[in-house]
Amino acid sequence: MQAKVLLLSERRIADLVAFCITYEFEDTFAAVTDAQRIDATDLSDLEFSRRAYKLARLASGSPSLARRLAPYPRSKVVLETDVELFFPVFSHTYELYSLATIPNWRQRCRKAACYIIEVWSDMLPEYLLELLSAFDHVFLGCRHSVQDVARIIGRPVTYLPLAVDVPRFTPASLDQPRPIDVCNIGRRSPVTHQALLEEAERQLIFYYYDTVAASGADLKHRTFRVDSPHEHRRMLATILKHSRYFIANRSYVNRPEFMQGREEISGRFYEGAAAGTVMIGEAPRAEEFERQFDWPDAVIHVPFDRPHVGRILADPERRPSAAASGSAHQCTLGRTQARLPASNSSRVRRPRPGAHRGNAGSPATARADCLPGVHIGLHCPDPISPKIRLYCSSKALRNSPTFPLIRTFSSAAFVSR
Repeated sequence: MQAKVLLLSERRIADLVAFCITYEFEDTFAAVTDAQRIDATDLSDLEFSRRAYKLARLASGSPSLARRLAPYPRSKVVLETDVELFFPVFSHTYELYSLATIPNWRQRCRKAACYIIEVWSDMLPEYLLELLSAFDHVFLGCRHSVQDVARIIGRPVTYLPLAVDVPRFTPASLDQPRPIDVCNIGRRSPVTHQALLEEAERQLIFYYYDTVAASGADLKHRTFRVDSPHEHRRMLATILKHSRYFIANRSYVNRPEFMQGREEISGRFYEGAAAGTVMIGEAPRAEEFERQFDWPDAVIHVPFDRPHVGRILADPERRPSAAASGSAHQCTLGRTQARLPASNSSRVRRPRPGAHRGNAGSPATARADCLPGVHIGLHCPDPISPKIRLYCSSKALRNSPTFPLIRTFSSAAFVSR
């Protein structure tokens, strides 16, 4: 294998629609870094290996002995050359055992970091989390679990918010027609859904919603499997680019007993903002949400169960301000805030005030020093006709290409070729 950056992906064994945003991140990361990707395969064989490892780990109390006793998956890939950076991405903690797919990854990789999208403090399998102790840095998509994971693995852990491929979701123009009046996908309130169905009949509006059956023991999930994550994200982006209102709620809004007061930002907000929709729903009651979505009426508050949601849709006073604010933040290149996570902190170093109005000789720059020896940043040499370059002190990323500048909504700057 001749690669300087290596990804490990679950896309061939985990095909739920909710995981597609993870694979979009992988594709964007690979486009920026020219990374090579290894896919975990043969889920049944991987699960057999995991159960054997768990049994040996509990019986012996030793991770190293358990690793010697448990068989590796038959689909394992042994690296034959050195890799500059190893960066696996997981949708949740129970996927961590897929690291066994590459038995010698630590010996062959100079630096290693990983990103886990969902990590809940009351669902931390320590026999799997301890596998993270071999990484130089771990990024989590859930803020509340950072300290717990850092305590268990003894390594630097940083909160890295979700985001989307902005060029894919951004409309071609601010005045692009939006024939879909309301888009409501994923978890939903039966009360609000029924009210929207009645409103669609009464006002002859276009109400787009899922028809897939509810699932889960409590019938509060609404999920399905996909053949192609890329095709699904492209379809979702097209739907949202043509939607006026988009119902977006905080994570697990219909399961308050599970959240127990933990406020996390779901991917819906990044998707809706990138597409320039007017978002309505219950936003997370957290400072982090206000920091990331810091413009007026980023989300018009509508309770999860709202029998009179039609009144909001008919209010001409709220719609223009929310739409204008969201579109301006999503489309205006002059207020660029391309951002990456800062070292050992969720705080972001933004370009200095006024840098976007400077001369070509005074570039706006944002850096991140999350891994010792691997410094990633964004460079804007000409703010008038902006281009950015992903630069890295690691040889793997030092000769990266130039990309068109796109406004992002997360502490991660996502760009495409």
